Amino acid sequence: MNCRKFHLKNFGCQMNKLDSGLLAAALADRGLEQTENASDADVVIINTCSVRQHAEDRVLSHLGHLKHLKKSRPGLLIAVIGCMAQRLGKNLLDHDTVDIVAGPAQLPEVPDLIQNAFDTGNPQFAVTENIRTPDAPRRQQHIDRFEFDFDSDKNHIKSQAFIRVMRGCNNFCSYCIVPYVRGPEISRPPKIIIEQARRLAEAGIKQITLLGQNVNAYRFLENGKTWTLADLLETISQIEGVRWLRFITSHPGKFDESILNTMAALPSLCPYLHIPAQSGSDKILAAMNRGYSAGQYIELIEKARTTVPDVAIAGDFIVGFPGESDRDFADTLELVKKVRYKNCFVFKYSPRPDTAAWQLAPDNIPPEVKQQRNMQLLELINEIAEEDNRHFVGKTLEVLVEGPSKKSHLNAAENEQLPQLIGRTNNDYIVVFNGPLSLTGRFARITITKSSALTLHASVS
Repeated sequence: MNCRKFHLKNFGCQMNKLDSGLLAAALADRGLEQTENASDADVVIINTCSVRQHAEDRVLSHLGHLKHLKKSRPGLLIAVIGCMAQRLGKNLLDHDTVDIVAGPAQLPEVPDLIQNAFDTGNPQFAVTENIRTPDAPRRQQHIDRFEFDFDSDKNHIKSQAFIRVMRGCNNFCSYCIVPYVRGPEISRPPKIIIEQARRLAEAGIKQITLLGQNVNAYRFLENGKTWTLADLLETISQIEGVRWLRFITSHPGKFDESILNTMAALPSLCPYLHIPAQSGSDKILAAMNRGYSAGQYIELIEKARTTVPDVAIAGDFIVGFPGESDRDFADTLELVKKVRYKNCFVFKYSPRPDTAAWQLAPDNIPPEVKQQRNMQLLELINEIAEEDNRHFVGKTLEVLVEGPSKKSHLNAAENEQLPQLIGRTNNDYIVVFNGPLSLTGRFARITITKSSALTLHASVS
């Protein structure tokens, strides 16, 4: 595949971003060159998401645009990979633009599928037939090796890398399609995770984030010892060069409090929890099959703040779930007032095929009500964040600098000599400040000069 170019378009969550980074590294290893322009590519790869219908609609729209490009370039290959590929399977090959379809578990096979498509001119297809059946140990080892070989910061933020510690999900929240496209929970062996972390640290990685759909459920039995997430965090924190260590995303049900104790004890473990509540109504939480009550969720957050006083809490909410009344939504607003999140992602309920909610509960909340609740909830979250963020003004903090801010033009007139950079604190607050580009990938001391709901403004100390 020498001299060929690929363009990679990513939709969806951090898992998808990791998959895209791994695939880009694997293709580069085969001699392909990555290009930012689809019009320059020999193969366009779309890594897809199925969590909401809107995500799939964006992919279909993108395929429509590529159809016109393919008419002018008949040799162009189009690959659709990821969750949408697993869900729709061979139906995607009916789209006259698509040449290759591969599910999330087939990521290591994609380079060969692309080569086969170039060599034969035939469509290529690889998805998991029985998605809820765990992969055979040999196949799991093959996927683990792929992740080890191709993880780096080259396709992420400089000095930062992500390690997947587990795949899949067993929670079966009634609205969620992830168990049906990512398969059952499988925890990766601690040995390869730790080895991967050590290799990344030796390559100059300063921050490692451990990923899992339900990361606090990590369990691996080895030589009579059951490894937990807390064990992993403690071991990785001892690796020389790892300054900051994070993990996402946590599920509130059956949350192991040893994680909080580990966070309190380890200076390198960032005081940050992304722990979605999804609703503040016990009725809706039960209908969602979340496995906890609003009261239990609040107790967990209170425990987290008692154990780790400076912990920052982020969350997710779904508004307009079937049967959500005004009273149920008011309960969500009350929970937000009690928790006082650093930030939240708010989504309007989107029915997903094959889920329990799709089969059992009609989507009976009008779109305009969903939209109104979405806006009202976001307004409250931002109002609280703006109020809480004021206490940062005048404080000196350490940030890991990610690079130039995408909105650096906003204060260009204030400081023409230095660009506006963006960094994050250890508890994930976004900070923008003027400084030299040479700070990218490094830690910097900054003093907060101004705050808003989503951003802290600073000057270099």
